[in-house]
Amino acid sequence: MKAYLLGVLGVVIFAMTFPMTRLAVGTALAPQLSPWFSAFGRAAVAGLLSLAYLALTSQLKAQNRPKQGDWLLLAITAAGVVFGFPLLTAWALRYVEAIHAAVLIGFLPLATALLGAWMARQRPSIGFWVCTTIGSALVAIYALIHNSNSALLFHPADALLALAVLCAAIGYAYGAVVSARLGGQQVICWALIISLPITIPVSLYLLPPGTITVSAWLGFGYISIFSMWLGFFAWYRALALGGTVRMSQIQLLQPLFSIAFAVPILGERLDLVTVVFALAIIAIVFIGKKMPVRSAL
Repeated sequence: MKAYLLGVLGVVIFAMTFPMTRLAVGTALAPQLSPWFSAFGRAAVAGLLSLAYLALTSQLKAQNRPKQGDWLLLAITAAGVVFGFPLLTAWALRYVEAIHAAVLIGFLPLATALLGAWMARQRPSIGFWVCTTIGSALVAIYALIHNSNSALLFHPADALLALAVLCAAIGYAYGAVVSARLGGQQVICWALIISLPITIPVSLYLLPPGTITVSAWLGFGYISIFSMWLGFFAWYRALALGGTVRMSQIQLLQPLFSIAFAVPILGERLDLVTVVFALAIIAIVFIGKKMPVRSAL
């Protein structure tokens, strides 16, 4: 029960990420913070908070630091959730609404489960793969329908969101492995700290020179403190306690939460097509999670 409660808390925090990122970066017609600054800046802020947190809790001492075999896993985790996912989604949200992005990211639970199963040397059933194929087709069809008024069948932002799903799944799966030894707090803190030599100088170089709205800075503050830091405290702990494959199903709630938050925060319009496809994708992923996953021989 503790794992599920922590998982739900993490998902609720992450569900606010898209609306708040959209506030931070603005739109193509009314840009605010650059996607690069949004991604690297939030990681820099969260990295400094992580450094302070580990210092105050005496976890910077040699005996409490990650072991030699943990550093590579932390670097892969950082590549996925500190750099890849924030930058790709920030760029995408300049051009598509948060509701649109939430539906496409709805495939993340199954991606996380698949990668977690591979790392744990488990063998998904044929039914599991069928659900994966159907889910992918639904995501593609939604993208085609939602972009029907564009000269391009697929918006370039959809490709960015697909890559973001891969980055997040990698970061979650590898972070879960090392979190079993270090704990959820230390995993995200160390992933952010080892990224500071990159995130701080890049953030300072990209510091916006123009006038940025208060709402954009509020959005940036949320994704820095909650999306990039505190949310992972709960999420990686949940993955460590309940397992990556099992806990990934809680992410089924994230698209619905994101859509619900985007309407009042951004004033976005919730259309019937989005609702239908969001529910259909969540249903397919839920069915896929029920399919047998056996240990490989």
